[in-house]
Amino acid sequence: MYNAADHQFMGEALAEAQKALYLSNPNPRVGCVIVKGGQVIGKGFTQRVGGAHAEVQALSHAKALGNDVAGSTIYATLEPCSHTGRTPPCVDALIEAKPATVFVAMSDPNPLVAGKGLERLKAAGIKAHCGLMELEARALNPGFISRMTRGLPWVRMKIAASLDGKTALPDGRSQWITGPLARADGHHWRAQACAILTGVGTVKEDDPSLNVRDVQTERQPWRVIVDSKLETPLTAKILKNVEQSGVIIVCANLESPEIELKAKALRERGVEVIAMANAFSKVDLPQLFSYLAKDREMNEIHVEAGFKLNGSLLRENCVDELLLYYAPFFMGEGIGMANINPLSSLNNRQDWKPIDQTLFGSDLRMRLIKNS
Repeated sequence: MYNAADHQFMGEALAEAQKALYLSNPNPRVGCVIVKGGQVIGKGFTQRVGGAHAEVQALSHAKALGNDVAGSTIYATLEPCSHTGRTPPCVDALIEAKPATVFVAMSDPNPLVAGKGLERLKAAGIKAHCGLMELEARALNPGFISRMTRGLPWVRMKIAASLDGKTALPDGRSQWITGPLARADGHHWRAQACAILTGVGTVKEDDPSLNVRDVQTERQPWRVIVDSKLETPLTAKILKNVEQSGVIIVCANLESPEIELKAKALRERGVEVIAMANAFSKVDLPQLFSYLAKDREMNEIHVEAGFKLNGSLLRENCVDELLLYYAPFFMGEGIGMANINPLSSLNNRQDWKPIDQTLFGSDLRMRLIKNS
């Protein structure tokens, strides 16, 4: 059904979608290529939220070049939307352009679309095919797919450790375990997330900014701090430049006058403070991620936390992917990756599936996802 040229042009559409990696949240990363006479006559990718989607960008590009799209073949990495959101339906623009054929890599998991875009194209007399290079397209949007199908973001936990699994010296010092290339790669993963999540322990001990610095991006992710007792210092670096990338602090409750006063001071700085308690007067982590997906439209959450919060997230099955950086040395005594209770049986373990191994200088990065 698909020939070599189809794979080539869909590959070009996927390359366009990569350009939206840091840009399009909460919308999916989508690329589109328009082909006529064996030549690309227009291409585009999804812009910042509220801006044009990939198909409209590609049509505009073709028009700007003086190219007629009628009778062309269009390759898009995601089914064109058929509903009005922040922008009009892309399928209307495609139908008006009168291409002969549209190839899409995957159906849109958004229930508002979910096949309706393809049906609209076919009803207009346009040949529409779905499934070309679907796995590659899905890999671009794990967070969007997760939010639409599970009501949860895709949670990626980043940890830098020595060969023996230590993330800091016994006194908490951890700068720097890995080298500059590995740290820059960590910023690549920060940049594509909707939010970077950490715990109050990391804020108090390391005073990180948790913004994107080592890669170029037009959009800074939100910062989310898990802070049961609202202990985040008002002087913390993470609270600076709130107007550029918002900060949400999640505590267990706001019932005491002292905590209410602290919350007021934080809100005066532009920080959002919300309360979500579990039965143990800690932050309800599963509820938090549900809130971030459903109420805040967040697709991917990038976790850079410490021993305690990492353990809580893993114990409560909140993590979908591990991003582990191993530096080539042994630390001996030190702080481990996560506060995990000892197993009573190997049958009770969490199994993870390696999906990628890459060297950054002398540091090894491993990516793992949960075994389903």
